[in-house]
Amino acid sequence: MESSSGTPFGRRLRELRQGRGLTLEELAEASGVSGRAIGDMERGRSLRPRRGTIAALAQGLGLDESIHADLLSIARASRPAGGPSDSVVPPHQLPRGVRDFVGRRAELDLLRDVAHRHLEDAGAPDQGHWALAPPVAVVFGSPGSGKTTLAIRLAEESRTSFTDGAFLVDMRGLDAHPLSVDDAVVRLLGAWGVGDLDVAQLNSEERMARYHAMAAELRAVVILDNAGGESQVRPLLPRTGRVLMVVTSRRTLAGLEGVQRVELGALSEPESASLLRAVVGAGRVDAEPEAARAVTELCGHLPLALRVAANWAATRSNWSLQRLATRLNDENRRLDLLSAGDLRMNSAFSLSYSRLAAGAARMFRLLSLVPGGDFSVPLAAVLADTAIPEAEDVLEELLEAGLLATHHEDRYRLHDLLCLYARSRHHLEDSPQESAADAARLRAWLLDTAVLAGRWYEPGYGAPAPDPLRLVALDSHQQALQWIKAESDNWSAAFHAAADDGEHAKVVEVAEAMHWFSDNWVSSGLWVDVYERAAEASASLGDPALEATHRNYLSWAYWACERRHDDAVAAAEHALVLAGTAQDVIQEAWAHTYLGSLLSRVGDLSRAADSARRAMDLFSKADEINGYLQACNVAIDSLASADRTDEAVETYGEVMAVLADPRNVERIPSNVRDVTALIAAYHVSFAYLAQEDWQDVVDVLRPIDGQFEALGWDKQEGKVHLYLARALTHLGELDFAVGELRRVLVLEGSIPQAVVEEARARLGALDEAGASVCADPGA
Repeated sequence: MESSSGTPFGRRLRELRQGRGLTLEELAEASGVSGRAIGDMERGRSLRPRRGTIAALAQGLGLDESIHADLLSIARASRPAGGPSDSVVPPHQLPRGVRDFVGRRAELDLLRDVAHRHLEDAGAPDQGHWALAPPVAVVFGSPGSGKTTLAIRLAEESRTSFTDGAFLVDMRGLDAHPLSVDDAVVRLLGAWGVGDLDVAQLNSEERMARYHAMAAELRAVVILDNAGGESQVRPLLPRTGRVLMVVTSRRTLAGLEGVQRVELGALSEPESASLLRAVVGAGRVDAEPEAARAVTELCGHLPLALRVAANWAATRSNWSLQRLATRLNDENRRLDLLSAGDLRMNSAFSLSYSRLAAGAARMFRLLSLVPGGDFSVPLAAVLADTAIPEAEDVLEELLEAGLLATHHEDRYRLHDLLCLYARSRHHLEDSPQESAADAARLRAWLLDTAVLAGRWYEPGYGAPAPDPLRLVALDSHQQALQWIKAESDNWSAAFHAAADDGEHAKVVEVAEAMHWFSDNWVSSGLWVDVYERAAEASASLGDPALEATHRNYLSWAYWACERRHDDAVAAAEHALVLAGTAQDVIQEAWAHTYLGSLLSRVGDLSRAADSARRAMDLFSKADEINGYLQACNVAIDSLASADRTDEAVETYGEVMAVLADPRNVERIPSNVRDVTALIAAYHVSFAYLAQEDWQDVVDVLRPIDGQFEALGWDKQEGKVHLYLARALTHLGELDFAVGELRRVLVLEGSIPQAVVEEARARLGALDEAGASVCADPGA
């Protein structure tokens, strides 16, 4: 009767054990898992065996990879639906903290005191305390000392006090190309809800000003993790307000003044023992105090090494700690590629690695090939050439073994020391041919998926064809955008590698696919590099029409992303020459469109209008309707600004006629249609304002009221309200004018100060005129 009891996993485990002629005690000895634990699993009393435990049992049973995978699959099916999830949800954009945090009491108390004093200082704005620079904590120490873990612990404890959230930015201080200050600002502004296009319209100085203005108003924790030096941090330190800044670094950052430094060295002996107790169990540690002490010493009392060793021991409860200490000591005879002074962690890493199942060990080695800082389950599945459920199981096994960490949401990352160790094992155990094939497979998947995701936004493409083998969902614009953003470090690194290896056609394909998408993430910092490389690749292919296309894209990127006006003009002029050589009318038209927009930026308005008109004629000749509409909007803007108002109004009429023509419904994507109409109405309002056609101003602006704000274009939204207020005032609708002016003031801090000041002045004038200045701002 016993054979019919238990869970499917328990029954399968018993079959495998008995099939190999092993008793419970013999399997316990071979695997390091206690006999009692194995018995509980077989009888169904242990319903959720850990992946590390399954790996140890598979090793003890001598299972091949297919049977091990089958056992994992059975265990996975018995788990409750939903799987693991982040315990941290927005706006607390942090990795998961460790459940068994111990020690560091003095350091944590010091950080708590910094936070407490910070709250006290920020608590009385009427006394001017907000004018004080808030305190900054710098947590520094050796690799593996737990700096990030401590900072996250503080942020988790402070949730109720810092109600606007907690945010972590990896500064990548040890990388060949650390995160720039501007990129850090862009990421934080995005996390704080500032629209991408709004960020992109600001130059670096304006972004920094916006950053400090928002930081002064937020009650939040910001962790600048893994900072490389003072210059990477100093511009980001808050000047006033209620943001608590915690910086982690391997350096002391001695050049920063007025900060609270917290040094993390090795754990004390009692703290190391407490960490062992928390992970392995107090009973086992207290039963072998000398062996426990030896384990902590062999791990250098460093939290990372201790946690790796302790997690290994936790799944092998039948092993004594003395046996663990002996194994750790043996591992010291192996390669010591990782060290911090005289503290060696390689032994702890090697021990845990040596007990991984073959599939998990291979995955660990392969993860050293991930080019970005973090990765998703599908990426890991591609790298290991396995299915997603199996990849997820293996990643969770590595997580339980302490060889992997979580990142935001459902992503993972390797500690940099573990990445070095994984790379060393990869070089030792995998042939160069295998390594090249694995890297090529990952690169191909990243670039092919980037093409599919980017083309979602391109007219004529949209959703990719259904494919049951596709590992990521790309069923909507939003899913495509999320993938491009989440994997940007990885696919852009693959793109660079393809460019460096001379894969010109693939480089051009990816860049072309991203063209229509790029407007949706202007602040990414990607596009200048993408289109410089694409232009070079097109030239290498000897295709002047193709090169003209990407020089035009590059002209857009120079201006829209980095405000490099002269470079943008040079790129458009180069494209114009190439298009003429290739007799490519459409690219010639695009070059004139970009030149018209750029000439308008420097006040050369008549030339700008003429260039846009030339583009309209060429697009019309080529029957390219989407380009024609964009050129029209450039023309309306330039003509209105050049006081050629009748021509601007006439061109606006042409745009609206094209949009209204039912023959064009299928030819113009809905997003292009909506944005074209919005921008055309905004630009023609300048012409109506110049002509003092007040009713026309109201007629074109009222229908678009709120649309710019929905896109994150606060600057344009503020001007819509201001111009409506001007027109409504002249029409005698004073209370409605007041409402529009108050809506301008709501946007203060995210729109030009001149717009705010004019709104205030007009409110004052209307107050004197007897208007109801208490009118609802939303009226």
